[in-house]
Formats: sequence, structure tokens, C-alpha cells
Amino acid sequence: MNIVCLDMEGVLVPEIWIAFAEASGIPELKRTTRDEPDYDKLMRWRLGILKEHGLGLKEIQATIARIDPLPGAKEFLDELRSMTQVIILSDTFEEFAKPLMEKLGWPTIFCNSLEVAESGEITGFNMRCAQSKLTTVKALQSIGYETIASGDSYNDLGMIQASKAGFLFKSTEKIKADHPELPAYEEFSDLLAAIKAAL
Repeated sequence: MNIVCLDMEGVLVPEIWIAFAEASGIPELKRTTRDEPDYDKLMRWRLGILKEHGLGLKEIQATIARIDPLPGAKEFLDELRSMTQVIILSDTFEEFAKPLMEKLGWPTIFCNSLEVAESGEITGFNMRCAQSKLTTVKALQSIGYETIASGDSYNDLGMIQASKAGFLFKSTEKIKADHPELPAYEEFSDLLAAIKAAL
């Protein structure tokens, strides 16, 4: 029994915060989990910048509405889902993910949630569980699944390393250099072939 666990941002869709940094003209918001391994620290820093600029959920959702999946991502996901079960494990938030899931054909996603004031200000965030990607992979393994995982960032390494097969996809040169033991791919066709071989 196999189940494939995929990261979302940087793998299937562009990075939401990079798109929002460009739309809002706030270059500091381009910092992602590719740069900062501590997600809690990264999110608290982001919320501070949003507060400073008076920006909230509505502005971010307006940017997300204009984001399309990476070229070939939906086709890749459709073919993969015809062969095996797939779950997207993301540190994003339900409030961000929904329009993107619609564009990807409503795959299953496990992610987090935001605390939003009536004014629309994002006041906090609730993580589903600690180390959510690794914890989820271990939980799936505990109920009889063998996991295959792929992602691009520091917060994906745990689930990739804990799986029976794991792959970096569209990752950074630094992460690839730090983890030469992990096969790294840039094209969906190559990742699909590697997952097929591992099934």
C-alpha cells in the first residue's frame, strides 16, 4: 500500500509569498522555507510585516486568485492520482489553498489554518501538529502505508528522508548540495518516472 506525499508551493504551484511580495512591492516577503528552516519564526516575521503595512487576508487572497499551477502540474497530478493515492502536505493555510486546489482538480491537502480578525488582519496561525509533514508521514506509515515523498524546501526534508523513496523537486542548489544522497529533479516527467519506479 503506497501513498505519495507532495509539497505544494514550489512543487505544484508558485510560492504564494513570493507572488505576494511582488504584488505588494514588499521584497522582504520573498523569504520562504527555502531560506528559513524555522517555519514558526518565518510566519511570525511575515505577520509582523503585514501588520506594519496594514495588509490582511483579503489582499493575499486577491494575489492567490491570479496564481496558476506550474505548467504541467495538474497533468502530473492527474496521472499520479490515476496510479496511487496522493496527499499534498503543505505548511500553507486553508484560507490560501482553496482556489489553488480548485485549479488542480481538488486533490486532498493537509495544511494549517489562520486566525483572522473581523477587520481581515491575520492575527495568528494554528499549525495542525508539530513538524506536520514528518508527523503525517509517520502516522500514515503507522496505519500500513509505505510513503513516497517529494518537496523543494528545508521543511520537506523530514518527510523525504523518512519515506521508502524520496525526491527533491525544483529545489535550491544549497539544499541539493547539502543532500547529495537525495535524487533531485526539475521536470514533472522525471519525477513521475521516479515515483512510478518506486511504487
